[in-house]
Amino acid sequence: MTDKTPAARIPLTVLGTGAMGTALVRAWLAAGHPVTVWNRTPARAEALAARGATVAASAAEAVSASRLVIACLLDDASVGAALDRADLAGRDLVNLTTGTPAEGRARAAWATARGARFLDGGIMAVPPMIGDADSGGYVFYSGSPELFEEHRDALAVPAGTRYVGEDAGFAALHDVALLSAMSGMFAGITHAFALIGPEDIAPKDFAPLLVSWLGAMSGSAHKAADQIESGDYGKGVVSNLAMQVAGNATLLRTAEEQGVSPELLTPYTALMERWLAEGHGAEDTTGAVELLNLRRSAADRA
Repeated sequence: MTDKTPAARIPLTVLGTGAMGTALVRAWLAAGHPVTVWNRTPARAEALAARGATVAASAAEAVSASRLVIACLLDDASVGAALDRADLAGRDLVNLTTGTPAEGRARAAWATARGARFLDGGIMAVPPMIGDADSGGYVFYSGSPELFEEHRDALAVPAGTRYVGEDAGFAALHDVALLSAMSGMFAGITHAFALIGPEDIAPKDFAPLLVSWLGAMSGSAHKAADQIESGDYGKGVVSNLAMQVAGNATLLRTAEEQGVSPELLTPYTALMERWLAEGHGAEDTTGAVELLNLRRSAADRA
């Protein structure tokens, strides 16, 4: 990490010393920040005490020790329970607990009503990436722009920072959107390995092909974004929806021949078939996003 000036080594409090909370605390301690920690199970904070952290007996005591308070707990309910008796007036609360956009917005209103400024965060990293400037890990932040600007340097110590807006729900939304895309990729990887499983094809030999192919295809997100923003799903089409749906039949037949369940593929192939049935065969597959927007569909039916 880069050296910090003494003025920048502000004291802070971290609530929660699980794997991620511990990694965050270690990074701040290494950068010279005085850190007060609290954990529901005190024994889990002992290793951090040995590194120089101050262990508070209660969450309320931990909050009183620092203006900047970081919550990294199990879930949103845990945040509410931990801070129920804490005096948040004049505090800057940064919630790095995984949650939904609605939870982020509600927690922001809750914190504001108690006199605190609030940021919600979505951590795009696993614990070993925290504190490693070359890991590529970063945290989405949304909520109070003033809080973010004031504490930007301190927040950047464990991982990179990306502020995504004043709407406190946007950090969680960005986080979950990326994780959802990752989940779909993992589903495809799992299906691909299942297909070659019965054959004399070494997974380690196949993996580089898979990585290269997925990397090349991931760039299509830029074209999809352009089509969605313009509303023109026929823009720049290379392989149209009708061709893709026809090709899906081969994917499904191959799965059957290999004795592999198609359950990881069929939700997407069914969605494409529905969009084709609505007359979009000459367009790109991107337009199927319209079928997923339940609020827009409800408005169209009204």
